[in-house]
Amino acid sequence: MAISQAARLATMLMLLPLLLISCGVGSILCSSMTTVHDNSTDMISLLDFKQAITNDSRQAFTTWHTSVPLCSWDGVHCSSGRVTKLYLRQRGLLGRISSSLGNLTFLRTLDLSKNGFTGELPPLNRLHRLEYLDLGKNSLRGTIPDTLTNCSKLRSLDLSANLLMGEIPLGIGRLSNLRKVWLSSNNLTGTIPPSLRNNSHLEDIVLTDNRLMGTIPNEMGSFPSLVYLGLAGNMLSGGIPETLYKYNQSSLQYLYLYSNMLGKTLPSNFGDTFPDLKHLCLDNNNFEGHLPASLGNISGLRLLNFSSNNFIGQVPGSFGNLEQLEYLILQRNNFWGFLPIELGGLKQLIHLDMSDNNLRGGVP
Repeated sequence: MAISQAARLATMLMLLPLLLISCGVGSILCSSMTTVHDNSTDMISLLDFKQAITNDSRQAFTTWHTSVPLCSWDGVHCSSGRVTKLYLRQRGLLGRISSSLGNLTFLRTLDLSKNGFTGELPPLNRLHRLEYLDLGKNSLRGTIPDTLTNCSKLRSLDLSANLLMGEIPLGIGRLSNLRKVWLSSNNLTGTIPPSLRNNSHLEDIVLTDNRLMGTIPNEMGSFPSLVYLGLAGNMLSGGIPETLYKYNQSSLQYLYLYSNMLGKTLPSNFGDTFPDLKHLCLDNNNFEGHLPASLGNISGLRLLNFSSNNFIGQVPGSFGNLEQLEYLILQRNNFWGFLPIELGGLKQLIHLDMSDNNLRGGVP
């Protein structure tokens, strides 16, 4: 009996290393299985998207078949086997944007711009990694869903040149990483949401050619990195908020406020707060009073358009300091007197329009 037990013990001791090795291999195998990236959901989602396309005139989907590896499909980019970018810009696509794109949870870039997509914006609230969304220049209808603001990492949002209506979602302020917001050329109504002030990193705010009403929020002056502010072609009233010219807007290069119902006078220091401004367009409004001489301090200005307002007085001689100026358009105002002789030194000037004023004499 003792010999038999000793033999069994010896056998167990011999098998123990094999059992440990087996368990180790098993754990390694199990671990490797959990790290394999299953992109079947991505493939199904993209095939659903393809199914909703009614016209593919430029053959964008010739590679979109199960026999071709997903990450080799035209316009599809992957990282670690998951779809991170869908780029089908200007491919002549017609149809609706399938809601299945909302299942591409690893997506960082979605660019379907310059196509013929119709219908409403699909729900994309599950795309928590999305950074760049460009659906501009399509024929999308409906409203901008507030759930879009769940894409908290969004840096660039372009829905311009569509048929969108309704108000800009108040929740847009939750997109704290937003750098660029382009919503121009739609049918958006309501006011400019003050919650934009929460997007402190904004560089481009382009809301041109909509039907926005109310005043320009004071918050427009709270963006230290703002380069492009386009609010033209709306029904905005009141004046330019003091916050926009009270502080040094050293980053602002393009200011388009034309074709609104804005008014009041420009403060004397208006030109001192925009040192790097290149385009300044206030035309087709109701501004009045004298032009501030400080406008001549914007040394890099190339385009100045104040036409169709109610400005009075003489054209400031300080405009002669605008050595980079190419377009000076002051037509349809109430300027009087002679053109300042300093304008004769503007060597880059290629377009000068002073018509429909009360000016005398000739061009310097």
